[in-house]
Amino acid sequence: MSGGARSGPPPSARDRQGGRSNQPPAPREKREIELPDSITVRELGLAINASPVNIIRELMNNGVMATINQQLDFDSAAIVADAFGYVAKAKAVVVHSIVEELAGGEGGAAPTANGKPAPARAATLRLRLLQKEGDQMKDARAPVVTIMGHVDHGKTSLLDAIRSSDVAAGEAGGITQHIGAYQVEHENRRITFLDTPGHEAFTAMRARGAQTTDVAIIVVAADDGVMPQTKEAIAHARAAQVPIIVALNKIDRPNANPELVKKELMESGLTPDDWGGDTMVVPVSAKQRTGIQDLLEAILLTAESLDTIRANAERAAVGTIIESSLDKQQGARATVLVQNGTLNLGDAFVAGKIHGRVRAMFDFRGHRVKKAAPSTPVSITGLSDVPVAGDVFEVVADDRAARALAAQRALNDKAGSARGPQRATTLDQYFARAKEGKSKKLYLIVKADNQGSLPPIVESLNKIESGEEEVRLDVIQSGTGAVTESDVDLAIASGAVILGFEVGMDSAARKKAEANGVDTRFYTVIYKLIEDIELALKGMLAPKVVEKVVGTAEVKQLFKIPKVGNIAGSIVRTGVAQRNARARVIRGGAPIHAGPVGSLKRLTDDVKEVRAGLECGIMVEGFSEFKPGDLIEFVVEETEAR
Repeated sequence: MSGGARSGPPPSARDRQGGRSNQPPAPREKREIELPDSITVRELGLAINASPVNIIRELMNNGVMATINQQLDFDSAAIVADAFGYVAKAKAVVVHSIVEELAGGEGGAAPTANGKPAPARAATLRLRLLQKEGDQMKDARAPVVTIMGHVDHGKTSLLDAIRSSDVAAGEAGGITQHIGAYQVEHENRRITFLDTPGHEAFTAMRARGAQTTDVAIIVVAADDGVMPQTKEAIAHARAAQVPIIVALNKIDRPNANPELVKKELMESGLTPDDWGGDTMVVPVSAKQRTGIQDLLEAILLTAESLDTIRANAERAAVGTIIESSLDKQQGARATVLVQNGTLNLGDAFVAGKIHGRVRAMFDFRGHRVKKAAPSTPVSITGLSDVPVAGDVFEVVADDRAARALAAQRALNDKAGSARGPQRATTLDQYFARAKEGKSKKLYLIVKADNQGSLPPIVESLNKIESGEEEVRLDVIQSGTGAVTESDVDLAIASGAVILGFEVGMDSAARKKAEANGVDTRFYTVIYKLIEDIELALKGMLAPKVVEKVVGTAEVKQLFKIPKVGNIAGSIVRTGVAQRNARARVIRGGAPIHAGPVGSLKRLTDDVKEVRAGLECGIMVEGFSEFKPGDLIEFVVEETEAR
């Protein structure tokens, strides 16, 4: 709509009451009014105290045909408001977003199956939701499982075997619609499987802060053993701090050697449970469909040991985009894994910079559904555009809130791009974060030119000690050959530093590392590599807090002041008595009380300090039973570099 207010003589009272004249009133001084980005003609009339008939006439004068219930955008409404003596301003939209609320929080880490806490950087949205909502997360949900492993070890065949084990007799055709995820039932409990193409996609989603997996299954062929991609998959799962189950596939092969594979698994850091470790190794044959029920049982047993497989089904839905596409008939589609809350048909939502409303929802078999509970994968339509896999999906109050939040994120992303990479993955940034008390573990990825160089480097790194148990390093992946894009993906997701010895880096990996601010360091001398990491690790130690006695006073007599309490009349024997210090009362050589100094007086004046040899009155918070001869130590806390 174009055009503005028309000039003319001042309107009469009859005009303002909606008479025949179509001339809008024009107050001398224009008043400000806040308008939303969308408003009906009726609502606009109420807002500017004008007849809808006059508003429609003004719209017609500007070439717009409208009815009383027609929606006007902000620009059109602003032009009409201007004609009626108002200056329109966009109404601020306050949107509650759990993503923005929790995005900056480090969060403590939820415990893993091995009893070790996850590092602060691994505290993704799912874990922070657990911490924030606490007791509200009381509803059981299905565990979410991702299958990874070396190429040709049978990942796809195993997924097909699991699907076939749950296909009802009347569904001989199996899954009718592939949506990147599906569910099976075992002993009346559901398990959700994510059909991802490999550990690269698994880690790419983690790098976006949207960890979806509760349990990782590593598929290893019994006739082939632990291969390079197997080791990568193990490293990615361990970096994600999720429990690992090994599916020992192809046990039907005549050359299968399960014991050799178990030995190789132990060398890779996974000790089988029947060898005294905590990694469940389940023999299966995807081809013969054997061992599938045992594998499902192992998943449920592992899930029972976790405290994180909970949800709050009563809240608005929060989840993750698993995959997305553009359909010619239905437009943008996305597969959403609901991680918390319940998703309902018609809900307004935001996924990254994309907004929409759930117009249609389908389960993994292609059946229309009206709601999706936690851990349920569904395909939805009604998106403004195609979202990015790994983006967090959340339901908001209405369409207006969704549009406003998506627009704000787009602006923030643009501003962030102008500033450059913001990831704290360099040694210098680790040092700064450690001083703030945030980073207590240095994650490393080590690549060397050959197998002769790699073990000495890793062993030397593992021997480095910071001097304190609170700060440690962890080599989450090591291998030979050039630094690859997969290594960089893992570094992005886990916040690791990449160390290369006598190796190069391919161009794709270099570009991704530079774009995401990943610290990559290359060496030709081993001792220099070790020296750099040792200095960085020791630099990560937070300053030590020590107590320092700055002065001592002796109680000479007691003064009782009404409405104040007992004051210790004292003389400062050593140092300085300080008002902002903590006081430690000592009697007979043993401390009997410690607390802040309540007041410090010199004669009748309140003072900040009293030096040795002078008398003063001292009151200690929480203590009044002074006796002559008591000593009062004044203690302050100071930090010392380690």
